Amino acid sequence: MEKYVNGDTLIGEIVAKYPACVEILMDAGMHCLECAAASGESLEDACAMHGLPSPVIVNMLNESISLQENA
Repeated sequence: MEKYVNGDTLIGEIVAKYPACVEILMDAGMHCLECAAASGESLEDACAMHGLPSPVIVNMLNESISLQENA
């Protein structure tokens, strides 16, 4: 599977480039996606702040993006 995002990808970049991923992040408990601090935070850091396993979230996002890109 192609990697669209990784742990270093900024939350703001994910939200801007892949808006359909917002639902995945919100469902995972990241409810502050549009706050200024979150937009400049890496996905890995955001996962750590919310007690989430970043590899799992990265895989979920990449799978979702891949499905959307190939639909």
